[in-house]
Amino acid sequence: MSLLLFSVTILVLGPAVGVSGSIQDTPLPGSWELLLKNAGIASMHTAITHFNTAIFLDRTLVGPSQIALPKGHECRINPLEHDCTARSVMFDLGSNTVRPLDILTDTWCSSGQFFANGTMVQTGGDSNGFTKIRTLAPCPASGDCDWVESTIETLTDGRWYSTNQLLPEGSRQIVVGGRGVFTYEFVPKRFPGEGAFPLQLLVETNDGENDNYYPFVHLLPNGHLFIFANRDSILLDYTTGKVVQQFPTIPGEPRNYPLSGSSVLLPLSFADGYSTASVLICGGGQAGAFDNPNGFNLPASQTCGRLEVTTTTTRGAGSSNSEPQWLMETMPFRRVMGDMVLLPTGDVLLINGAQSGTAGWGKASNPALNPVRYQTFLHPAANRFQVLAPSTIPRVYHSTANLRPDGRILVAGSNTHQYDTFTGVFPTELRVEAFSPQYLSERYDFRRPQITAAPASITYGKDFAVTFSAPSRKDPFELHMASAPYTTHAYSQGQRLLILQVSDPVPVQQAGAGAAGASRFTVTVTAPPNANVAPPQYYMLFPMQAGTPGNAVWIQMV
Repeated sequence: MSLLLFSVTILVLGPAVGVSGSIQDTPLPGSWELLLKNAGIASMHTAITHFNTAIFLDRTLVGPSQIALPKGHECRINPLEHDCTARSVMFDLGSNTVRPLDILTDTWCSSGQFFANGTMVQTGGDSNGFTKIRTLAPCPASGDCDWVESTIETLTDGRWYSTNQLLPEGSRQIVVGGRGVFTYEFVPKRFPGEGAFPLQLLVETNDGENDNYYPFVHLLPNGHLFIFANRDSILLDYTTGKVVQQFPTIPGEPRNYPLSGSSVLLPLSFADGYSTASVLICGGGQAGAFDNPNGFNLPASQTCGRLEVTTTTTRGAGSSNSEPQWLMETMPFRRVMGDMVLLPTGDVLLINGAQSGTAGWGKASNPALNPVRYQTFLHPAANRFQVLAPSTIPRVYHSTANLRPDGRILVAGSNTHQYDTFTGVFPTELRVEAFSPQYLSERYDFRRPQITAAPASITYGKDFAVTFSAPSRKDPFELHMASAPYTTHAYSQGQRLLILQVSDPVPVQQAGAGAAGASRFTVTVTAPPNANVAPPQYYMLFPMQAGTPGNAVWIQMV
C-alpha cells in the first residue's frame, strides 16, 4: 500500500520575518517543497538509509494511524490496544511515496543509530518497549524489508529518552541515560552477563524537572565520548568507565529534554589531522517552564554555546593555561525543540521548533518558522547567523529534519498530543516537506560538480580515486563526507561531517575533445585515518566547489 505522490514547490519571496523581528521586503534565501500530503504517520524518529529511503517511526499504543499494516501482517493485540494500522513507514526519496512497516512494541521517545553494515538498531521506548532491541536491515525501495524485534537480547535497564552512539568497532553502540536511568550500557554486550554502568553526570544533572533526558553524546577523534546533560558535560573513556575531563557549565538555560536544545559536533578536517573537535549547542527553555502552568508562553533560549572539546587549554593570548571556555553567541530568534543539521558545506542549519515553551503535549507556542544558517567557519562570531525563508507548517514537538543526498533537508512530523489529533493550534502533522538551502539555487549550477565514479567502500588511511564533472573548474574542489544520523526530539544521534584531503584535479581525456576542453576530472582522496574519526558506516560523499555541493553518492567506511 502506497500513498499518492504529491509535490508542490513553495518559493518564499517575502515578506518574511527578519533578524530583528521586523518585516523584510527582500527575499530570504532558500525554498520549500511539499513532497507528500499524508505519510500515514507523524514521524517522531527519522533516519535516511543508504538505499535513498527514509525510515519514519512513530509510537504504538495510541490507536490507529492513517495507513494499514502491510498485507499479511497480524494486528497488534495486547491489553492496551487492538490496532491493524502501521506506526512506521519507509519513505522513498525518489518517488515521494511510502509503504507501511510493522513495529510491534512501543517506540515512544526511543533511540537508535545505524551499524556499520547499514542496519538500523533501535532501542527502548515505553510500556512493552521499555527494554526492547529492534533492527531493520534496509533494502531498495522496491523491497520488503521490515522491523525485527529481538527475542533473545534485551536492554539491561529500561531506556526511555536515551541516546545511542555508534562506537569505533562499528558493530556496537553505547546507550546512555533515559528517564530515571543514570547508567549506560552496550548493544550488543561486550561479554556474557555484562550489565549497565553508573554515570554520575546523570545523577548530578537530574534536577526537579529532569532536564537531562536525551543527553548529547559525541564520539571524539581521541576515542573519548563527550557527554552533555542539562548544562554540564564530561569526557568519558568508555573503555574504562573513567571520566577524563569535566568542562565548565554552559551559561544560560538548560539544554536537554524537556527544555530541548540541540547539539552538533562541528566538522572534522584533514587540515589539522582531524585532531580538533568543537561542539555547538543551541537553544533550550527556561528552567522550571515544564512544570509552570504558563510555561508554554515563557521565552525560549536565544543563545548558542561553542566549545573546543579536544584540548585542555584555550587558545589565545594570556589563556594558554586555562581550561576551555564556552563561546556564547546570540541567535536571531529564540528556539526550543529546534533541529540542527550539518549541511554539506559544513555550516549548520537550525530548523523547526518554537520560540516559547518546552517539549511536551501542548507546552509550546509561537512556532519558529524561519530556519537559520550558522556559518561555521565565518569570523567574527557576530556575523555567523543568516535568517532563511520560512515554512508555512509549524514543526514543534516530535518533528524531525534530516540531510538528504541531494542536499535538501527532509522535514517531517510534529505532534503535540498524546494521540493523533487533527484539530487545535498544532494538529498532528502528516505532511512531509523538503527545504532547499540557497546553495541549491539555479544561479550556482554553473559550478555545481557531480561525481561520475567513486568506490563503493574505502579503507582507513588509504588513497582512492574519485572522478567528477563540473561546468567550470575555476574554483577549488573539495569532498565532504556526512553520516546519516537517527533524528528524534531535536537531536540527531551520530551526526558528523568530515572534510577530506583531496589532490588537485587532473583532467580526464574524452573522446573527440582535447584535454583543454575536458569537463571531467579525477582526484586522489585520502580516507580518514581511523575509526575514532569516522566510525565504520555508510556516509554521503558530497562533491563541493566554492561552497556549491553536487549530489552525494553513498560510500561505506570499512
